[in-house]
Amino acid sequence: MGSRHTETERLSPFLSNDQAAQFLNLSPRTLEKMRVVGGGPVFRKFGRRVMYALDDLQHWAGLRRRDSTSDIRGGLGG
Repeated sequence: MGSRHTETERLSPFLSNDQAAQFLNLSPRTLEKMRVVGGGPVFRKFGRRVMYALDDLQHWAGLRRRDSTSDIRGGLGG
């Protein structure tokens, strides 16, 4: 019962910038930069809040799968 997260937060398919960064093992600042320059996962804006759908994060991560370090599919950011 000591959890500070509500049931709604646990069931939400959307993650905040910090939560998405933690999910992807990236820094929150990296995601912020990707929103500006492109190349990052799709995000949504709810008013001033930026949110990431878990499905979109998994899709974006899957697109970055490589067979070796010399695999250059997608170029920079891809």
